[in-house]
Amino acid sequence: MNGVTYAFGIVAALLVLVAIIELMRKGTLRERHAVWWFFGGLLALVVAVFPQVLTASAALLGVAVPVNLSFFVAIGLLFLVSLQSGAELTRIESRMRDLSEQVAFAEQRVRVLESEIARQRGSDPDGQTNMGPERHE
Repeated sequence: MNGVTYAFGIVAALLVLVAIIELMRKGTLRERHAVWWFFGGLLALVVAVFPQVLTASAALLGVAVPVNLSFFVAIGLLFLVSLQSGAELTRIESRMRDLSEQVAFAEQRVRVLESEIARQRGSDPDGQTNMGPERHE
């Protein structure tokens, strides 16, 4: 591996880690969503600094081409991120449905209470009293 490729790998991994930390700092990315991305960035940094780790891991696992192991790990990481996002989306949809039902019940209760108040005051449901000619103020 030549020096340019080696440096590029390290810089790219560091940029990924800095981007993840910056997104977390700004509140754009929450910690629980950043875990897998951060793990992937750290793994990329380790492989960039110590490329022989990838070769040794591939040999240990019986993978003939070390780059294939990189692709397999990357696909696995993306699968975990996708799975986590899907689970979070399901929780959010369920919570949104619950909140929508609560809002619908609250709106119905407000309509009932407004109609009761209107009836008690002797006015129509639009809030206009039946006290003679209309006045525009």
